[in-house]
Amino acid sequence: MDSLVVIIYLAAMVGFGVWGRFKAKNQDDFLVAGRRLGGWLYTGTMSAVVLGGASTIGGVGLGYTSGLSGMWLVFSIGLGIIVLSLLFAPRIQKLEIYTVSQMLELRYGKGSRLVSGAIMTAYGLMISTTSTVAYATVFHALFDLNKFWSVLIGGGIVILYSMLGGMWSITLTDFVQFFIQTIGIFLIMLPIVLSKSGGIGELFSSLPASHTSPVGIGWQAIIGYILIYTLGLLIGQDIWQRVFTARSPGVARWGGFSAGVYCLLYALAGALVGMAATKIVPGIEVQDDVFVAVVDAAMSPLMGGFVLAAALAAMMSTASGSLMAASTVCRQDIVEPLLAKRDVDPDSGIAKTLVRETGDEIRDSRFYLIGLGVVTLVLAMIMPSVVEALTVAYNLLVAGLFIPILGGLVFKRGTIVGVMAGMILGALTTIVIMITMGIYANEAIYLGLIASLIGYLVGSFASKPTSPEIMTAWRERINR
Repeated sequence: MDSLVVIIYLAAMVGFGVWGRFKAKNQDDFLVAGRRLGGWLYTGTMSAVVLGGASTIGGVGLGYTSGLSGMWLVFSIGLGIIVLSLLFAPRIQKLEIYTVSQMLELRYGKGSRLVSGAIMTAYGLMISTTSTVAYATVFHALFDLNKFWSVLIGGGIVILYSMLGGMWSITLTDFVQFFIQTIGIFLIMLPIVLSKSGGIGELFSSLPASHTSPVGIGWQAIIGYILIYTLGLLIGQDIWQRVFTARSPGVARWGGFSAGVYCLLYALAGALVGMAATKIVPGIEVQDDVFVAVVDAAMSPLMGGFVLAAALAAMMSTASGSLMAASTVCRQDIVEPLLAKRDVDPDSGIAKTLVRETGDEIRDSRFYLIGLGVVTLVLAMIMPSVVEALTVAYNLLVAGLFIPILGGLVFKRGTIVGVMAGMILGALTTIVIMITMGIYANEAIYLGLIASLIGYLVGSFASKPTSPEIMTAWRERINR
């Protein structure tokens, strides 16, 4: 029965992908859903894209090992969405662009797009990989498939519906997935596992103080989560691309705020499920296995099937959104600018703008999405942990891009030289620390941010200010 529920859900996702295909009539439709989402759709799609495999499978696993304080990973994500929505999203929505790298070029001038695009593409691929690894565990449990076939089938479905209608397909499936995961996690899973563990009062009284304290993991770990995930949510391409879909600054602000509050509640629910699982399925060694184990132990096949569909909804929405983000950046900020440099006007020496028909634009976007989708599947087959992959992605993103992007929004003296120095120093420092001290070492993000800040400030003050023409054009666009 549980397998049948999931199969019906997967078929429905492909159906919504087909529906989205008929709505995607031009590049704006395919990449940013025509920039016309209202509050309900926007809230649902923003919530769905950030609550993926690490938030669901990983969040329950952290609740199992760390207790209530295991909520901080997902809680930090919610804080990031709230800060972005209240402080920056309305300004970002006005830019009418497709990528974060294009914002850097508008603010600082040409020169940073390739490096920032490479960092953002790597980030998008790793986020998509985390969710692919996560839903492969569900496919394995349901259909007794090995990892290869679990990744291939699940990933193939995500690629298929994303490719059909682009952001419109993803938005429609995201809203359905948001609805399913709300029912599955909050209304079915949480009440059942709390009841099976003896109730919340009995659960808290039976666990050690370290598991019932909201700060049991320690302030160092909490600050690390905030630096990685809260800051990362402020600048991620997958998040900004959703901001670009809002039909107005008001939708971007209040719809995003609602999504952030939803994430905070989701964080608490995941931690409580993990805590209850310590009583229902004790002794599990791999924390990513806790979610499926507690579903099998505590629920009937029908209820279990719906909850597993809810988990798949969370994972697939993040996988599709981040895959769309990676393919958009790869095409817009890496490949096409490089190709354009080869097509130079012989008289002026200026790179020509390649003009394509609408059908060609959508076709090209589909090719990039499929290609990077295949890369994601390969990475998912070799990546051992969803939280590990997520940590790599956010470390690179925050250390490489947070300072230059925030500087572009609040610091007038920042220059393209500072941007390049900040991106390169931040990313390289983080990579070296992760290699030498381990992926989970907090020093990776601390030292990466410090190196990026030093590079950005030294490079900016050592170079000429950004030209008045660029700054005037930027102010006109951001303030309109």
